[in-house]
Amino acid sequence: MFATASRLFPAALWVSAFRPFFLLGTLYAPLLMCAWLGAWFGVWSGPVGDMPPALWHGHEMIFGFSTAIILGIVLTALPSWAGTAEIHGGRLALLVAAWLAGRLAFWAMPLLPAGFAAAADCLLFPLVFATVAPQLLRAANRLYLLLLPVLAAFFAANLAFHLGIGAGNQAFAGVALHGGLYTILTLYVLKGGVLTPIFTGNALREKGRGDQTPFRMWLDVTAVGLVVVLAALDLAGAPPRWVGLAALGCTLVHAWRVARWQGWRVADVPLLLVMHLGFAWLILAFALKALAALTGLVADAAWLHAFTVGSLGMMMLGLMTRVSLRHTGRPLKLPTAMRVACALVFTAAIARLALSMPQIRALAIAAAALLWAAAFGIYLSRFGALLARPSLPRTTGTPNN
Repeated sequence: MFATASRLFPAALWVSAFRPFFLLGTLYAPLLMCAWLGAWFGVWSGPVGDMPPALWHGHEMIFGFSTAIILGIVLTALPSWAGTAEIHGGRLALLVAAWLAGRLAFWAMPLLPAGFAAAADCLLFPLVFATVAPQLLRAANRLYLLLLPVLAAFFAANLAFHLGIGAGNQAFAGVALHGGLYTILTLYVLKGGVLTPIFTGNALREKGRGDQTPFRMWLDVTAVGLVVVLAALDLAGAPPRWVGLAALGCTLVHAWRVARWQGWRVADVPLLLVMHLGFAWLILAFALKALAALTGLVADAAWLHAFTVGSLGMMMLGLMTRVSLRHTGRPLKLPTAMRVACALVFTAAIARLALSMPQIRALAIAAAALLWAAAFGIYLSRFGALLARPSLPRTTGTPNN
């Protein structure tokens, strides 16, 4: 019995948060996408009672899959960047159990007493908050405290979703999902906007091409602030012109911010190219949001897919690969299989945007879903076994994370 348990739950799996969360997230991704694709094509009925597929698909993409990957990245990065203690062992297992309980409760919602599924699904973020808050309050860099309102926003969005579903108010539940998405977007520009220029600077120095572009605090604050303004206006149902102008401001400021990082000078470093392409998709997403709100020439959903499939998908694959390589003691070189995975996500994003062409709508949806699922399946096949194995000895002088 003990031998079987050790094979299913090897000790190395609980050394760092990226290991179980990346493993579960990438196991879940293809299953979730296939479930949604089957429901969309009418192969089977919705698995969560009479909840529309767009709602359960959106909820699990945000609070299921994305949450697993985000927690794996953030909780692994905090010890290196904020100087906090590693979350491992029993504490990590508790967080993973809460994530699993949420997924099981969500899918079993029609069979459970009213409110039970919501309570189970909303437990994770308070647990994460309680785990990291004491450490962050002691961190020397107070900027890491910004993670706490982000966690609170995730919890609030998830709770609002369940309240909307419980009240039979699907429109409110949809707004709550957008709140969760904007929370991810805010964390993206906060964390990605620090990691990408730092890693780029490391590569520039290593290759003798100069140094990192210095941070401009006012520019970074403006970039994040405009995202918060856009979120507030959009979620509050402000006039389209206001939303469009906020999105246009995001487009211009983020384009300026990203251009300063000089990503084209490290285009020959695949791990960095993926991250810069993620930000390129982000700028396109803001531009599409502005175009939709100000002119109506494109569907409002176009910006969501540019961000979720293209920008978030590229950044997730890039950071997951970097974290997995570094924290298992391997060189920071993008494996060939992961280059294919990144190309698949990039192609999936293009296919998803092709939905504006009605004659290929069904084909575009199927292609985008399968390409996206295949990309994360490739990560799982390449790194799944490594996540459960002990790390190799780290080499010295390797950049953080």
